Amino acid sequence: MQRFLDLADLSLEQVHTTLALASRLERRAEPRALAGKILGLLFMNPSLRTLSSMQAGMARLGGSSFVINPGNGTWQLETRDGTVMDGAAAEHIREGLPVLASYCDALGIRAFAEGSDLEADLNETRFRAMAALIDKPLINLESALSHPCQSLADWKTLDELDVPHSGKFVLSWAWHPRALPLAVAASTVHMAAMRGMEVVVLRPEGFALPTPIMDKARRAAQGNGGSVRESADRREAFTGAHVVYAKEWARTTDYGDAAADAAARAGLRDWCLRESWFASARSDCRLMHCLPVRRNVAIDDALLDGPRAVVLRQAYNRLPAQMAVLYQLLKTAE
Repeated sequence: MQRFLDLADLSLEQVHTTLALASRLERRAEPRALAGKILGLLFMNPSLRTLSSMQAGMARLGGSSFVINPGNGTWQLETRDGTVMDGAAAEHIREGLPVLASYCDALGIRAFAEGSDLEADLNETRFRAMAALIDKPLINLESALSHPCQSLADWKTLDELDVPHSGKFVLSWAWHPRALPLAVAASTVHMAAMRGMEVVVLRPEGFALPTPIMDKARRAAQGNGGSVRESADRREAFTGAHVVYAKEWARTTDYGDAAADAAARAGLRDWCLRESWFASARSDCRLMHCLPVRRNVAIDDALLDGPRAVVLRQAYNRLPAQMAVLYQLLKTAE
């Protein structure tokens, strides 16, 4: 493994190998495996689980890490090419990123979607520009369209819960007071499709995932015995479901138009998941969410605190999953 940018870049065999390694390191860590190795972490956006689990994973393998939050104790970074830098940003990524990469053995970058130009975000324009400046192993800590660390941990969680590969997986839109990026939704639908599941994307009208995201997931499903479809019928979508994954995302028909998005979601506050939604699901159907989650906005208290929810298990699995990625990137690079 040279880079970990998108789960789609891995073969099914590579995913299984990485998950097996994650389980092995979880049971028996190798505290000297990455001794002397340094992981750089660049967070253009906030984090709780990704930041802490990457640092903890590196430490458990004997390595060290440093964290850069541009504008918070360091210079703000400009990412646009050809811009006149007479604003807040004092340094361009063209200088900043090669410098950071020279200080470490691997670099992780979080750079969310800018949320104004759908085509640019679908093409990962900003993240690709940043990745092109790095000559070291690189980890995507969430970009405009991909969160592979989350998806790897989610796959591990599904395996631990003995959710069948042919089971029914529902990715359900949930309400949020503002438009959120597409990365987790896109990664999740692809992960479940790659696993070979029957995937249903449940969403209100106007909130369909973009065609390139759905087409990519359908190709993964076709190659692994799964299927992908969309629905606006909540009861039909939940019928027989093994897993429901709640996630908030932006209205794609008015992408980048905050006023139109707000107006469209204003009447959708009933898209707060609760136990009554699961009436037609399997009795052992599980609830997943990547976190952070707004209680009684996206999911109600009773459901989050009930036996269906496995959100804390997902969050814990970020640690061993990412340890496996770090091990493969750095241990084998010697």
